[in-house]
Amino acid sequence: MIRINLLPHREEKRKERRKQFYAISVMMFILGAVIWLSVHAVNARHIESQDARNRYIEGEIAKLDDVIVEIKDLRTQIDRLLARKQVIETLQSNRAETVHLFNELSTRLPMGVYLTTVTQSDNKITLKGYAQSNARVSQLMVNLNESPLFTGNTEFIGSVAEMLNNRRAYSFEINVYIKHSSAPADEAENAAPGRKG
Repeated sequence: MIRINLLPHREEKRKERRKQFYAISVMMFILGAVIWLSVHAVNARHIESQDARNRYIEGEIAKLDDVIVEIKDLRTQIDRLLARKQVIETLQSNRAETVHLFNELSTRLPMGVYLTTVTQSDNKITLKGYAQSNARVSQLMVNLNESPLFTGNTEFIGSVAEMLNNRRAYSFEINVYIKHSSAPADEAENAAPGRKG
């Protein structure tokens, strides 16, 4: 009977399989490393791209913050300019008020009454002066109440008898309130020449 020893052949096959296994393992390791490096590179690119976007957005936000500060400054300047404009418009609308006031006072002042001071605080006019009698002061108050330039709320503050140039006179003080609108002033202006005539 012939005996064939297959052990070396099996051993060679085993060595060959082992070599193939190591080769495949090395190839799988290399392939895994290549895949890992590729994924890492792609992720790094994505992260870098996102960082660039974030930097761009932060830069734009900083620019917008500067613009917001400028807008706030502009709004403050606009508010100041509007306040100045309001003051100018108020002065412009009341520019002729003093003329109308003195014109109306001169036409409403009865005989025997003269004024020493006229003081204005907002719409309140304080009149101080002298009259020959308290009846003249009363007549002045009635005349001022009938004036379209004033509100009709004339206030009597007081009257004191004094000697002025060796004559008895009454020092008085009254408050009247002016209307801050152009219509009464125009009416007063139009009515004044009629009374004079």
